Amino acid sequence: MNAIDHPLVAAYLDSVARETPGLPAERRAELLADLREHIEVSDARDDAGIRAVLAELGDPRTVAASALAEEGTTSPAPSPAPVADGPRPAGPLAGRQAARIVAALPALGGLLLLGSPYAGALVLAVGLALLWKSPLWDARHKRIATATSVAVPVLLLLGGLFLAGGGIGPVELLLIGAFSVGLPAAGALVLMRALRA
Repeated sequence: MNAIDHPLVAAYLDSVARETPGLPAERRAELLADLREHIEVSDARDDAGIRAVLAELGDPRTVAASALAEEGTTSPAPSPAPVADGPRPAGPLAGRQAARIVAALPALGGLLLLGSPYAGALVLAVGLALLWKSPLWDARHKRIATATSVAVPVLLLLGGLFLAGGGIGPVELLLIGAFSVGLPAAGALVLMRALRA
C-alpha cells in the first residue's frame, strides 16, 4: 500500500483540513499538498512507519495553528464534539452530513439526466464543483467520481445515436439503464468509503 493511501494519512489530512477553515482555499490546498508530498516521499509502508511520519509532521492542530499564524489569521476555537441535537458547525462543507451530500450530488446529477436533462446537468455541475473544491478527498477519488458521473451523459448520447440508427434493442436498453444507475452509484460509494477511512 502506498503511504498516501493509508487510512491514518487520510484521517490526518482530514483533521488538518477541518482545523484550517480560516485559511484561504488556495493556501489550504497548498498546505495539504505539501503534507501529502512529505508523506509520499517517506519510505513508510506499515502502521508504525506511517505513525512515525505523522508524528514528525506534528499534531494536526499545531500544523493548522502554524499555517493560520503565517497567514495572519487566528486559530479558531476548538470545535466541540458533535452532539446529536446540538448546534451544527457553519460553512458550506461543514460536517460529515454535508460531505455525504457532496459525495452523492454528482451521482444524483448523473441519474437525473435520465429523466430531466436540464435539472440533471445543473445538479451534476454543482455537485462536481463542490466536490473539486472540497479538501476531504484527494485528486484520485475526485477523478473517479467525476468519470463515473460523466459516464451517464456519454452513455445516453451513445444510446441515442444507436437508437437513431435503429441498432438498439431491449437488451441494449437494459444495459444502458444498468450502467446509468450503477456507475454513478459506484462513484458515490468510492467517495463515501474514502470519507470513512
